[in-house]
Amino acid sequence: MKIKRILYVTLALFLASCQTNDNRNAEESHHDEVSIKITAYSNEFEVFAEADPFVVGQSGEILSHFSHLPGFKALESGSMTARLKVNGKETSYTLEKPTRKGIYKFVLTPETEGVGKLVFDIKTEEGNFQIIAPEVRVYANEHDAIHAAEEVVVSSTNATVFTKEQSWKIDFATEYPKVEPFGQVIKTTAQVQSAQGDETIITAKTNGTVLFTAENVLEGKAVSNGQVLISISGSGLANNNSTVYFQEVKNNYEKAKADYERLAELAKDKIVSEKDLLNAKTQYDNKKAYYDNLVKNFSVTGQNVTSSMNGYVKQVFVQNGQYVEAGQAIVAISQNKTLLLKAEVQQKYAPVLVSINSANIRLLQNNETYTLAELNGKIVSFGRNTNNDNFLLPINIQIDNKGAFVSGGFVEVYLKTISNTQALTLPNAALLEEQGSYFVFVQVHPELFEKREVKVGVTDGLKTEIVKGINQQERVVTEGAILVKLAQATGTLDAHSGHNH
Repeated sequence: MKIKRILYVTLALFLASCQTNDNRNAEESHHDEVSIKITAYSNEFEVFAEADPFVVGQSGEILSHFSHLPGFKALESGSMTARLKVNGKETSYTLEKPTRKGIYKFVLTPETEGVGKLVFDIKTEEGNFQIIAPEVRVYANEHDAIHAAEEVVVSSTNATVFTKEQSWKIDFATEYPKVEPFGQVIKTTAQVQSAQGDETIITAKTNGTVLFTAENVLEGKAVSNGQVLISISGSGLANNNSTVYFQEVKNNYEKAKADYERLAELAKDKIVSEKDLLNAKTQYDNKKAYYDNLVKNFSVTGQNVTSSMNGYVKQVFVQNGQYVEAGQAIVAISQNKTLLLKAEVQQKYAPVLVSINSANIRLLQNNETYTLAELNGKIVSFGRNTNNDNFLLPINIQIDNKGAFVSGGFVEVYLKTISNTQALTLPNAALLEEQGSYFVFVQVHPELFEKREVKVGVTDGLKTEIVKGINQQERVVTEGAILVKLAQATGTLDAHSGHNH
């Protein structure tokens, strides 16, 4: 019995010892995994570093990720020097190239404790740059350094890990919300039309039958100024026959020319009077003017319908062999360079129409949104009254066609008014909608993002007013947010797992 009690006590002591060793090993392993996160920005670069806690006299690794701004793509080449400056003493480490794409691994041994700064000197083909990370602390011993680092470990219950390697592979960006003037926005729809002077309709100048030329005249085909598109022949008509008329004018011209030349020779010998010569010259000039005018647009076969500008065939109003009369529309030519957006708004907006100074235009076919400045546009006019057929107020906007606008189509227009009201805004790409609620991903550090619900106000098609949920000092994912959301849906990684490069 006594032997069994001794065995139980020995086993209990052994298990307690194992438990103590396991706890110690776990604590040591946890200490080994502790790292500090360093984030800094310059105008050209972002640096995100995971470093061992800095201890005097001990070497510590700094795993640094460098991204170009504003594109947030990895720095693929260039030499780099990391300098730790504390109390006037400096230690440095230089790498001639990245350890891996976008990644530089430095080893620094601090010489004194205190608070200093970590400076990164970058040399690339584009020039020399510098990023400074302030408030870097060096500790006197490892125990203090580790426990201080544990106290500032970043954690969040609603955060998603999205590594720099992941963000480098996609279109990704973060930025601070902006506080800027944001007035009333009127959202409406506008029809795209050709601007006056940008389009012309060519008409028939005589009666006759339409004859298409060898080249097909099709809608959308490019034409040049003076190019013959269609001919109108009147040779088969009993009345108003253009061919007969042309021949008559030509004969009269040739007769007047011959008479004038004959009298001019006789006048040299004083056989005819100056009065008769002058009358003959007048008749000749008149007949020549008629003939020259016809020759420009007519021939023996009829009228040649030519384009009056460089552009595109917008619409053909006739068919081959069709009879037309003088003044009838034949073809519409458009340069498709300058367009007119005809929008309409409700009467309740009448008081604010005078304060509209800009607009954003969204294409329905591809969701692209343009500012008025990008399209070299301007507000041409707005209506001050309605009519019996339409109780809405018209607004006309002129823009340059960037190639994506189609005359006759429709676009969404966000009319912006002048305002002194300041609002916190984010690009629309930063917002994610879920069942009527809006969310953004707020940067905890460049590899950890917290999903945050926000309350939104009005939008101008490019930016949205943020009423509640974030502040101006919080950096937000503005490009690639949907992919961060997908990363969250596939399972959140351990935020403290660090990197294994």
